[in-house]
Amino acid sequence: MSEKVLLVDDEQEFLEIMSERMRARGMIVTTTGSADQALSIIEKESFDAIIMDFQMPEMDGMEALKAIKKKKPELQIILLTGYATVEKTVEAMKIGATDFLEKPADLEALVEKIKNAKTEKMLLVEKQTEEKIKDILQRHR
Repeated sequence: MSEKVLLVDDEQEFLEIMSERMRARGMIVTTTGSADQALSIIEKESFDAIIMDFQMPEMDGMEALKAIKKKKPELQIILLTGYATVEKTVEAMKIGATDFLEKPADLEALVEKIKNAKTEKMLLVEKQTEEKIKDILQRHR
C-alpha cells in the first residue's frame, strides 16, 4: 500500500520537484504552500506523514507543529529546514516532531523516514483503537 504524504512548503518550485520525485516512488502526495492550508487539509484527509518546511511566512514550523499535534496527535511530522540548530531540533522533537532533516533532504533517507512514520502512525492508531474498545467494554459491564 502506498504512503500518503502531505508536503508543506512555501517554495512552489520545491513542492513541484519533491512531489514529482515522491510520486515516482509510488507515494500519494498532496501539496500546500502554507501551514494554515495544511491545518484545514488534515481536518478532511488522513496522511501517513507530513513533510513540512520549518521556515515559512505566516506560521512557522514550530507553531504549525503544535497546532497539528493538538488536532491530530497521531500524525507523524518530519520537519525540513535549511537552518537547523540543535536547540530547534530538540524543541521540535519534544513537541512531537517525528524527525528533522536539513535541506536539501536526501530523498532516499526521506523515503525511509516516511515509511517508518507510516508504521509508527499505524501502531499509534491501533493503540488508540484498543483503548477505545477497553473503554466501551468497561462502560457496558
